[in-house]
Amino acid sequence: MEDFARLLKESWALVEEDRERLSAHFFARLFLLDPELRHHFPVQLNGQGDRVLDAIVTATQTVGDPESFDGYLRALGRDHRKYQIEAKHYETMGVALLDALRSIAGDGWNLEYDQAWREAYARISEKMLAGAAADENPPYWHGEVLTHERHGRDMAVLTVRALQHPLPWKAGQYVSIEVPRYHPQVWRRYSVANAPNDDNVLEFHIRTTAGAGWVSGALVRRTKPGDLLRLAAPMGSMTLDRSSTRDVLCVAGGVGLAPIKALVEELTAVNRTRWVHVFYGARRREQLYGLPQLQELVATYPWLSVTPACSDDLSFDGELGDISEVVTRYGPWTTHDCYVSGSAAMVRATLRALAEDEVPAHNIRYDTFGDL
Repeated sequence: MEDFARLLKESWALVEEDRERLSAHFFARLFLLDPELRHHFPVQLNGQGDRVLDAIVTATQTVGDPESFDGYLRALGRDHRKYQIEAKHYETMGVALLDALRSIAGDGWNLEYDQAWREAYARISEKMLAGAAADENPPYWHGEVLTHERHGRDMAVLTVRALQHPLPWKAGQYVSIEVPRYHPQVWRRYSVANAPNDDNVLEFHIRTTAGAGWVSGALVRRTKPGDLLRLAAPMGSMTLDRSSTRDVLCVAGGVGLAPIKALVEELTAVNRTRWVHVFYGARRREQLYGLPQLQELVATYPWLSVTPACSDDLSFDGELGDISEVVTRYGPWTTHDCYVSGSAAMVRATLRALAEDEVPAHNIRYDTFGDL
């Protein structure tokens, strides 16, 4: 197994710096082999190839951990049902992938690398197909936008009711959303900002910036109540460990508040003995859009505390500084279950701070977001 993993890492190093060409070659070969597959992808492939390759690379990196390998790939197979991908398509994608790897790696490629990737892809497709076959849910859910609340120019909070079938998510998970009216076949992942409920209503916190993805822009600026969206199967493992008796630390940056809010909501229904500390950061006061709701929960649940912080607003009367720095002022957190959600930079900084605090890695769960 060690040699197998080594071969995958060595061979990936040959192409990792040339992902754009790898992606272009993969899709060109894929659509040449099966022109009908072109209809399963958006008109503009910008970013789509990277997400496909990210999924494949992440999968190959799990081969040394059978448990995560199985769970991740089964979930990925369920998720890919939204693309209407069938068993016959997996074989075609495998041929296109190997062809792209050989072409981009050039003379550095060898038979050992080729065999390792063949074996890895066979394992990947087997697990993904098993996950897809075992899923009794629809490939995606139709959802109706119930409310749409703007917070400034670039941010909105939406509630969406999943129609026809219950959508079985867990607090802390995310789903992919498509806006078929504006951008068909383009999917973007968003964390669900509330715990499961009998009404089948999901809440999303969406932020968009200049140059950001189409889906985020459409959800913030063009979507309105009554519009129909598509929601894919929930994914993600940043979920609550109900069997744990450890106190809880939650660290949220910006719209990374979404899964943290969902986790706190779940705790309001089941928690009796655990202290829960939420640290919530943004650049400026007005970006702490979720603070009033959190403060309402603090007034109701004595085991909950919320510490807001601003990094670029010297007039803010709370904590000042990056949220990763603020958290360290209140430690140690070595005996807590830790949940971290925000931008990639914020999550990296917070994970470093927790590592310096000697928090065991198995007590930390995290989620990153970004506008694609």
